Amino acid sequence: MLRKTIGKFLVASILVFSGNALHAQSGAYNGYTPYSMYGVGDLQNPGSAYNKSMGGVGIASRNNRFMNLMNPAAVTARDSLSFMGDFGMMANSQFYKADGVTSANNIFNISNLAISFPVYRSSAMYLGIAPYSNVGFSFTSPETDQSIIGQTGNITYSSDGEGSIYQAFIGGGVTFWKRLSLGVEGIYYFGTLTKTSSVAFSNTSYASITSGYEMTLRAGTAKFGVQYEIPVAEDFTLTAGATYKLGTKLNGYVDDYKYKVASSVTDTLKYNTDTLKNASERVKLASELGVGISLKYRDNWVAEFDYTRSDWRHSNFANTTGFSNSSDKATFASSYAQSFRGGFEYTPNRNDIRYYYKRITYRAGAYYDKSYYLLNDNPVTSAGITFGATLPINRWYNGITFSVDMGQRGKLDDYMVRERYVNFCVSFNIFDIWFQKPRYE
Repeated sequence: MLRKTIGKFLVASILVFSGNALHAQSGAYNGYTPYSMYGVGDLQNPGSAYNKSMGGVGIASRNNRFMNLMNPAAVTARDSLSFMGDFGMMANSQFYKADGVTSANNIFNISNLAISFPVYRSSAMYLGIAPYSNVGFSFTSPETDQSIIGQTGNITYSSDGEGSIYQAFIGGGVTFWKRLSLGVEGIYYFGTLTKTSSVAFSNTSYASITSGYEMTLRAGTAKFGVQYEIPVAEDFTLTAGATYKLGTKLNGYVDDYKYKVASSVTDTLKYNTDTLKNASERVKLASELGVGISLKYRDNWVAEFDYTRSDWRHSNFANTTGFSNSSDKATFASSYAQSFRGGFEYTPNRNDIRYYYKRITYRAGAYYDKSYYLLNDNPVTSAGITFGATLPINRWYNGITFSVDMGQRGKLDDYMVRERYVNFCVSFNIFDIWFQKPRYE
């Protein structure tokens, strides 16, 4: 009965996720931030609510109750006959301020969908889909030069962007000698990003101009992971982990267009299609190296620290049509990205039969991130704190996990925008024991 329910749930989830992706391409924002103008947009923090509630750690996490999508080697931390699933949704609230102007935005999106199952003895597999990056911004400003307005009438300048790149992934892992776990994950990126700008005249005797780029992108890469468990004292286990994701070249094409509208007549001024595969200098997604270490005490608590770094300086975004949105006041340049993340998990007593709150798993964490680009030669950094919990449901390890992420990105000078945000994520954790043969006497 539970297996049928899980199957229906996964089919429904895939339909919801696919519908959400199509809806994003037809005009809805999957993410919103002024900093998504450059490159492939705003990179999403990986992992489910389980990871996000602990500051985003997971490289050195081994937990048989929750899916850990941060390290492919972690898939082997499981009950040998268990089937696991994770479906997550997120709601983000951002508050912006720049040059005395304030704004706000709220976004709802699917965060991840993944399932995992054993293969043979100490090996297991998983597969799923999740957002990789989002583009979402909208700026509007009027012409303020009275000498120009007196001749042409009111002029409005606007710039908009939307779209997402998703990542579909499949991976597997195996454990040797009960301590060393190795894993590999194949990743396929796909999606469409749109960026437009326009100049609109209130006086219809002047032609309004709209220009923009529509980028249809795809790429494939692989991620490798390793974890090693070391008993350091009675009831204490130290785990060291590392991941490495290969850099990859983007394929697809970019439509570069410009047209004018005068007296309800549209005239195409330019329409070019650039094939990325045939470009002299290919656009690249950077490789990423991550390391982590965790300390676990029995089944009560875990503390972890992770560090990741990726070098985007050879991405070629600045020299490729559609990827660089630099202007006179805002100049973007690719840089290296890095993250420092720490998290803690505590469960009073998983087997308590009297008090429900003692079976709840509580989590908290903090992080500091540096983005993959510079704005006016200044790094764009973000810092925040996270907290959350898993509420157990029924038997086994089924539950609902939620996380809250509160932080800030950017600052109020050098033509930057200060972005304060509160991000919510909820994951539905599915667990069941499969492949059992009943025995009757």
